[in-house]
Amino acid sequence: MAETLSDTGKDQCDVLDSLRRGRPAAGQDPVKRSQIIEGARRVFIDKGFEAASMNDITREAGVSKGTIYVYFANKEELFEALIEEERGTIFKNMYDMLDRADDLRQTLVKFGKVLSLKITSAKVIQAQRTVIGAADRIPDMGARFYERGPKRGHDRVATFLNAAIERGLLKIDDVDLAAYQFTELCLAGLFRQCMFAYRTKAPSQEEIDHVVRSGVAMFLKAYGTEKLAEEESHQMIALEAKR
Repeated sequence: MAETLSDTGKDQCDVLDSLRRGRPAAGQDPVKRSQIIEGARRVFIDKGFEAASMNDITREAGVSKGTIYVYFANKEELFEALIEEERGTIFKNMYDMLDRADDLRQTLVKFGKVLSLKITSAKVIQAQRTVIGAADRIPDMGARFYERGPKRGHDRVATFLNAAIERGLLKIDDVDLAAYQFTELCLAGLFRQCMFAYRTKAPSQEEIDHVVRSGVAMFLKAYGTEKLAEEESHQMIALEAKR
């Protein structure tokens, strides 16, 4: 115990000394961390998760083996950090548009198009393939990936649908299922073709627009209420009057 306390005290002193000198403490330099993650990204893309090694990543990132282990305990932790960074960049603020829902149909279309565009992008497809490839050996990592990404997004969509139900615009018995159905409709015929490399290029904006608008129309046909139909009818009349 005495040795543990002594080591802890030394670590704290090292951190304070680094701060006084204006240098990041060990494992706290954001530039170095980013350098390691960028190197890992290139290695994972080139070799895949299973074949990649920490030695490969140290060489690609241009850091020592001692340095990389100060920041990340193992390959799994490094990969998860990479995924979190990618997710934060790609999906940042995407769900905020669900907080502004004056026009239900247009909000669903706008959100669905952005969702489909991002989910079928090369970066996201590659990340999902890598996670799936590793999940069989490390199921906990696959579960964490789902909980921190798709599950959070799913919950935001379910919250949005519940708000529309409270406004009397939708009638849904199983909101959890309906949220999954909405997402699937926006990705129909696109996502799996990208995942299995049936497509060599990401879907075009025109394809995504067609799929999403059709999916939203089907979704609202199933769950829309008379109140929604009346509101949309009034909107159409107002638009016609302005022409």
